[in-house]
Amino acid sequence: MLDTAMKAQLKTYLQNLKTPVELVLSLDDSNKSREMASLANDISSLSDLVTIKDRSSVSVSQNNSPYENERKPQMLVRSAATGSEIRFAGLPMGHEFTSLVLALLHSGGHPIKVDDEVAAQVRALTGIYKFETYISLSCQNCPDVIQALNIMSALNPNITNVMIDGALFQDEVDERKIMAVPSVYLNGELFVQGRISLQEILNKLDTGAVKRQAEALSEKAPFDVLVVGGGPAGAASAIYSARKGIRTGIVADRFGGQVMDTVGIENFISVKATEGPKLAASLEEHVRDYDVDIMTQQRASRIIAAGQVGDLIQVELESGAILKSRSLVIATGARWREMNVPGEQEYRGKGVAYCPHCDGPLFKGKRVAVIGGGNSGIEAAIDLAGIVEHVTVLEFDSKLRADEVLQRKARSMGNIDIITEALTTEVLGDGEKVTGLRYTDRATNESQSVELAGIFVQIGLIPNAEFLKGTLELTPRGEIIVGAQGNTSLPGVFAAGDVTTAPYKQIIIAMGSGANAALGAFDYLIRTPEPQQQQQAA
Repeated sequence: MLDTAMKAQLKTYLQNLKTPVELVLSLDDSNKSREMASLANDISSLSDLVTIKDRSSVSVSQNNSPYENERKPQMLVRSAATGSEIRFAGLPMGHEFTSLVLALLHSGGHPIKVDDEVAAQVRALTGIYKFETYISLSCQNCPDVIQALNIMSALNPNITNVMIDGALFQDEVDERKIMAVPSVYLNGELFVQGRISLQEILNKLDTGAVKRQAEALSEKAPFDVLVVGGGPAGAASAIYSARKGIRTGIVADRFGGQVMDTVGIENFISVKATEGPKLAASLEEHVRDYDVDIMTQQRASRIIAAGQVGDLIQVELESGAILKSRSLVIATGARWREMNVPGEQEYRGKGVAYCPHCDGPLFKGKRVAVIGGGNSGIEAAIDLAGIVEHVTVLEFDSKLRADEVLQRKARSMGNIDIITEALTTEVLGDGEKVTGLRYTDRATNESQSVELAGIFVQIGLIPNAEFLKGTLELTPRGEIIVGAQGNTSLPGVFAAGDVTTAPYKQIIIAMGSGANAALGAFDYLIRTPEPQQQQQAA
């Protein structure tokens, strides 16, 4: 199952095991079961601390799911020391192989890399929590959710999680009407859909957590530079600021930003090819090499300007916390633009999707549409064409905007139709799922409809700057207007990346603008007296 290189790498990891780990298998006579048996044999051959057991010969906790006993193949990774259980229904390969490796290590006593406060919060949860998480092996967002829930399972034996490959257990997917991944069920009920972090899961389970975190954040001392946003621009700003030896903080919803939703990156100079989640992990690792106060799972709700130039600027967070800083770098990036048509929100996650790599496998053998004829839209159509029955591309303009090489590829595929001058006007559905869409032919002004099961929206980005309206000068499109040093209309506030008027939204450009804004902020600091309250405290 595993090639020589993967075995050698896994053997090195398994040397970190401290206590025995059991692989409890539940198999049938399918090819996937034989592959899982082969995978388990490969793993056990690499460490004397890993043993294989048949499900029928051991007692395991019941998940209380009506599907539990029917899911085959299934591998349960159990700690012999603590009794914790982490399950994989389907082969944890592709993006999920890292999830399997971490499950082995955490079940075998290897230290779990989470803050002591978070670990204590997980261990303190009372009650029984049975998670079921539906994924696709091509989903780059799913491993973050799987690994967060698996960490919780390793820390608290009252918590279990099973990764379920939606493509392998299609009957479950259809019965539960799952049309987007990751989809997480808790004790049989839908808990959340889409990416969610460990801290966000805890916030949903422990209702007092948000208030405690807000109080702790509000007590922090003022920063010299506070970066708002954790994408490429924000990471670059934090690193450049910290290297100046000044007090630096970064507050963000998540590290990586929009990069987390990018699969293939082939134009990042000096790196021939990488993937969004890998680059995001590298950004975070690099920032953590410096003395930067990192505050994640937080979103800014407004900025309160300083009373006079040089005084402290305040950033109010959605959690109610207030952070203070002598200067700010706003690097909140952008998000997928929505169609804003009737039915889009009603059927979001029920056929309307924004990540073809994540949700595409759920539409195997079905008819779908891609809205948008730029590079992202045509790339999505090409990828989906290898999975679904048919793809219809709808482009508002009279011609596609994608690179010619992508257009030629799309037109060469027999199951892609391209419709130009098409204005999408409505998402159609039966109350539970998408059944089609309606569009206007701009050339004839006639209304047309297309029957399909899924709609993938790829029509560009919208800046995350709504919270700045009335505070900073923005363009009609909502972008922050910046000067040569990243300076904005408010003294001491700088901005960088896709949220600004930078004409080209590229990772490498965002990084450069983040560094530029940090240097601009530092120049502002050295030319501005310290706030009166800091001088008095000194």
